[in-house]
Amino acid sequence: MAKKQKYYVVWEGNMPGIYNSWEECQNQIKGHPSAKYKAFDSLAEAEFASKRNYFEFVKKATNNTTTKNQSKSEIIADSISVDAACSGNPGLMEYQCVETISKKLLFHKGPFKEGTNNIGEFLGLVHALALLKKHNNTHTSIYTDSITAISWVKNKKVKTNLTPSPNNTELFDLMSRAELWLKTNTFVNKIIKWNTESWGEIPADFGRK
Repeated sequence: MAKKQKYYVVWEGNMPGIYNSWEECQNQIKGHPSAKYKAFDSLAEAEFASKRNYFEFVKKATNNTTTKNQSKSEIIADSISVDAACSGNPGLMEYQCVETISKKLLFHKGPFKEGTNNIGEFLGLVHALALLKKHNNTHTSIYTDSITAISWVKNKKVKTNLTPSPNNTELFDLMSRAELWLKTNTFVNKIIKWNTESWGEIPADFGRK
């Protein structure tokens, strides 16, 4: 009997993301002392889990209060936050960036036709990195609630199934430019997964859920 396909979500590891084999997953958690990962039976389950908190899917033998009760005092003040919104998949997509604490808007782009939320999260993240680079800012951290966007940035490559069309030509151009920027620039700013479970919605959220 053929072995059933498993999908592995890595929340914390060398490169957070979703992996199609245990070998790939191992490569991301090897040597990482606080690695957090779990296998799922379907890609849909894995994609859903990747957007949530690790502790929602893993039973702990001891009190699980430590992480679930993380207070907002843990949020880095010197930071900015990015988020995207998309009405459909694909659909009208937009993204924005705000100062995490004050929620002051730093930029807003869109709406773009025939986009996806993951693409918006990725473009917002790269736009934020470029903005910090432009101002020679190497200390401000960036929060995002998208593990997919983090993975794409680390790989310097967009992995989307979106079909090009006359309506989303601009988006594909922006993705190409973002990939080029990542390949030709370096940055030291930390990219941090926003803990929605403990902290609520990310400050850059569009509030349309």
